Order: sequence, then structure tokens, then C-alpha cells
Amino acid sequence: MERLEGAQERVTELTERVASLEVKLADATARRDAATGEIDAEVAGIDKDREVIVGSMPGALMALYEKIRVKQGGVGAARLYQRRCEGCRLELDMAEVNEIKAAARDQVVRHDNCGRILVRTADSGI
Repeated sequence: MERLEGAQERVTELTERVASLEVKLADATARRDAATGEIDAEVAGIDKDREVIVGSMPGALMALYEKIRVKQGGVGAARLYQRRCEGCRLELDMAEVNEIKAAARDQVVRHDNCGRILVRTADSGI
């Protein structure tokens, strides 16, 4: 009898723990699903913004970008930041920097090392 009562108490204790864990699991699942929904909505907004931008870009430039993007694992253009390509993280040598300085502002420039299109900003260091 004593062993049976001990076993029943243990079953009750474990059943309560399982119920508590199921509540925690349901809560975590709900939070995960909510976060996933927010991320999906953000991605949809970014995709819509991207469509607008892509529509305003020259077709030849977009074709070049897509070709590079596929070849480079998803990144076809990278910011030039303080004379460093943020695509491959390598610093440009002085010859490349001078070529970029001499290029027209609307000319497409590419990094000799990785081939990505370099996006020039005020922080480019040139």
C-alpha cells in the first residue's frame, strides 16, 4: 500500500510537470509563430520595395547584378566603405582606388578581386 501511494504521488507530480511544460511549450510556440509572422510581413514589405527599385534600374545593370549575385552566393553589390569592399572584406589597393576616383559618379565600378559591383558612398574613403 505504501509503495502504491508513493507511486501515485510520483505519477501526480510528473503529470503536473508535464502539464506545466506543455503550457510553456504552447507559449513558446505562440511567440515563435508571432515572430515568424512579423518576419514574413517584413520580408513581404522589403520584397515590394525591391520590386519598385528594380523597376527603376536599367535592365543591363540588373542583368549584370543578377549574374554576379548568383556567382557570389547571393551578394552582387557591396558597399565600398573606407576603401574596403564589404562583399569580400578586402581593402582595395591604391591603383583600384585611383581608378574609382577617376570614374564618373554614374559609372558602374567593380572590385577587381571579387567582381562585385561597388556602391560608393560618402564613407567610401575615396
